[in-house]
Amino acid sequence: MIPIRMTNNPAANEQLLYFTSSSLSADDQILWFISDRTGHPNVFRRNLVTGEEKQLSQNCEGFLKSYVYFNGNPYRGLGLASISIDARNAKVYFIQGRDLCSADLNGKMKVISQLPAQQVTAFTHVSADGKLICVPTTDARALEGDTFINDSPGYKLGDTDKKNEVITGKPDYDIDERVRTENLSSYLRVFNIETGAEVLCEKVPQGWITHVQFSPVDSRIILYNYEWAADCGIRRLWLWNGHQHVRLRTEGGERSKADWACHEMWQADGQYIIYHGKFQNGNAYVGRVSPAGNDNIEIRLPRQYERYGHFTAGNVHNNWLVSDGYFHPDGAPVNANWGGEWISLQFIDWKRQNIQWVPLCEHHSFWDCQDSHPHPILNHSDNSVYFTSNRDGKRAVFKVDLPSDIL
Repeated sequence: MIPIRMTNNPAANEQLLYFTSSSLSADDQILWFISDRTGHPNVFRRNLVTGEEKQLSQNCEGFLKSYVYFNGNPYRGLGLASISIDARNAKVYFIQGRDLCSADLNGKMKVISQLPAQQVTAFTHVSADGKLICVPTTDARALEGDTFINDSPGYKLGDTDKKNEVITGKPDYDIDERVRTENLSSYLRVFNIETGAEVLCEKVPQGWITHVQFSPVDSRIILYNYEWAADCGIRRLWLWNGHQHVRLRTEGGERSKADWACHEMWQADGQYIIYHGKFQNGNAYVGRVSPAGNDNIEIRLPRQYERYGHFTAGNVHNNWLVSDGYFHPDGAPVNANWGGEWISLQFIDWKRQNIQWVPLCEHHSFWDCQDSHPHPILNHSDNSVYFTSNRDGKRAVFKVDLPSDIL
């Protein structure tokens, strides 16, 4: 299949929102994306029927310091990790400085609430009914540091001023260790979108939370994580059910605290949580677990499927995933990129622990920074996949349609 370029400003970097939020309206006619065409990152939307575009945020202060964007501006600028949408009501939400904001399709902005001082933020999420937004915050001491290291090949931290790009290396200390040893906390903050009232502030001691997602069927339930956690195999995946915190992956069978687990997200029907990672012995896997924290099923991938990627759940088909990594049609890596090369579908039979891999196209993204990760998503009809790629030098959003014989 040949991918189609969906954003058309060759001088700008343009990308999807983070994949825990859709970037498409419920009718698949509106695309929200991030662009630096103004000289600063801003949120835009594009009507996929008419091609008309509109700038929705009015940022002129660079990007906010937060998770992933560690060398941003403290309490100033657009929170690149904060942008999420309400697909049903066609609204976008983002953090500007300390303000939690919304914008409609015409660019009418509203400040919903102001976040507390001395807190840093990460990826946000809007409830399925569009009434609530969850903003994870962490005591600011967790990200206090001015020296950064690079963990991606080809990543040049010194190029920030020259290229006006968002360059985001890791701090040169263990953030999880600091959070634990200095007894720092994160908070699950939930705001009523209409009134701006903070209706939940659930403190999570000694945890660094960066991903949050409401259950698609019950907004009282929030999926969350401990980022870059020691003992990642048993400390990454968590759920707040409104009464208690539930650990979603424990040791037992093949599962070990020395494993790697990441990128948890809800199955569309809310019955299971999907995640992936690597076993201690090096084999990658895709897993699912119930919200009660049991019934873990983890399917081991072929040994040669080792190049990094993400998995995103379908919107119609509960047994469909889409990925930007792992799959190798020739059985082995073919270049120096640490991430995968293919956008592919996975049809999963969880009971038989079997995966059918369907390659759609090569994405040719360089994996040279967080923003060039393809982060593929299925549209709401599950008949097209959208992804980001810097295959042409600048980032852009692409679409590949699914073959008719699948549909």
